[in-house]
Amino acid sequence: MTVFGETRTHVGRRHALIAPDGLVPSLLPGISGAVANVIISPAMGASLTQLLLTFDENGHAEFPAGDVETCAYIMEGGCVADVDGVASEPLQAGGYVFSPAGKRLELSRPAKGTRVTVFQKYYEEVEDVPGPAPVFGNAKDVEGQPFLGDPDARLKILLPDTPSFDMAVNLFTYQAGARLPFVETHIMEHGLVMLEGEGVYRLENAWYPVKAGDAIWMAPYCSQWFVAMGKGPAAYLYYKDINRSPME
Repeated sequence: MTVFGETRTHVGRRHALIAPDGLVPSLLPGISGAVANVIISPAMGASLTQLLLTFDENGHAEFPAGDVETCAYIMEGGCVADVDGVASEPLQAGGYVFSPAGKRLELSRPAKGTRVTVFQKYYEEVEDVPGPAPVFGNAKDVEGQPFLGDPDARLKILLPDTPSFDMAVNLFTYQAGARLPFVETHIMEHGLVMLEGEGVYRLENAWYPVKAGDAIWMAPYCSQWFVAMGKGPAAYLYYKDINRSPME
């Protein structure tokens, strides 16, 4: 039941829960035939941008070459991804593409209703470390590893964890009742979207019921903890910044 004038969305100085009920579309350069929602951005204090794109049948999105790197994950439907003229096979749900800084990314030929989460950040170069290469993949082809030995909490690392990459995009799946083993507090910033199920997320000293479709932003050192609840598994996709010195 809808209660007028209420929302589960909360935006604070160091974390945010963005519920789908309050999303407002934006007109963004290079994106046509799609509803574009800016979920997380520097306007709220973040250093990343997280978009949700929902395509019509003839939709198209182009992210120009520049200082920004982009990872796009197909939540539902399918499309073709092209990185500087190198096209993927059609990407279905669970498919993803990473486009390095300096490369143009194009998403085209979507099925109607295709939903894509996009993470973007400015790439941080390191002397004598080559930049990352493009990545095409599907989460179903990545083996989930028990998180800290717990077989009911499995982590899939979708992008290479090498010094070239300063962006990680991971998929975390929990069986009902599984949880993070401790409250994490760390330097990495997160952007996150719930893909499946429901649970409770602790962010600093607040506790939020969350479910599929919700998005979360966590600033560096935001204390965080999650437990899956309900009758089925819960899963979320999340971004974090990695492999760079805090002194740079």
